[in-house]
Amino acid sequence: MFLHFLAAAGALAVLTMMPGPDMAVVTKKAVASGWRDGLRTVGGITAGLLVWGVLTVAGLAAVLAASTTAYTILKFAGAAYLLYLGVQALIHSRRQGVEPVVAGPAPAGGPWRTGLINNLLNPKIAVFYTGLLPALAPSELSPHVGMALLVLVHAALTIAWLGGYVMLLSRARAFFAKPRVRRIMDRVTGTVLIGFGLKVAASQP
Repeated sequence: MFLHFLAAAGALAVLTMMPGPDMAVVTKKAVASGWRDGLRTVGGITAGLLVWGVLTVAGLAAVLAASTTAYTILKFAGAAYLLYLGVQALIHSRRQGVEPVVAGPAPAGGPWRTGLINNLLNPKIAVFYTGLLPALAPSELSPHVGMALLVLVHAALTIAWLGGYVMLLSRARAFFAKPRVRRIMDRVTGTVLIGFGLKVAASQP
């Protein structure tokens, strides 16, 4: 069972480290407002994973994954949210050219809520959990226990990976705080978020 669990954790680690909307959102928050807001965003993302994990173990995520209508509604809601964040970043980059940059953390609920909504509106997580977790769960455990354990592992890997990424960005905060660099980063992350939004909108179950 240990080797099976280790292989499953390795697969989850690879998937966690793949660049995606989560990393783009974390980059935007960490660069704009600092490491505290970056970590709050990571906390919201992790909370979203845990919600999907609970739904998966309860069997509700499988219903969503099997329902074309539900999947489509959630897909377009998630795509719209990513497009909103991307456009917001592009608008902010233009304003920085004519307005003084005010550094400082956002309201406490903002970054956490952004991370949470970003994951709750991602139907691919439902498909990923319902399609992959049962196959990765150790056969020696009951399916519910095995999947719940893997969800916790995935949450821990997400915190470690994205949290470490935030702290790495914070070490270069002086560089990212320069108005020209901030404008470029906002444009890059805005474009990336819009790209992910379009990709989510065009995705299939």
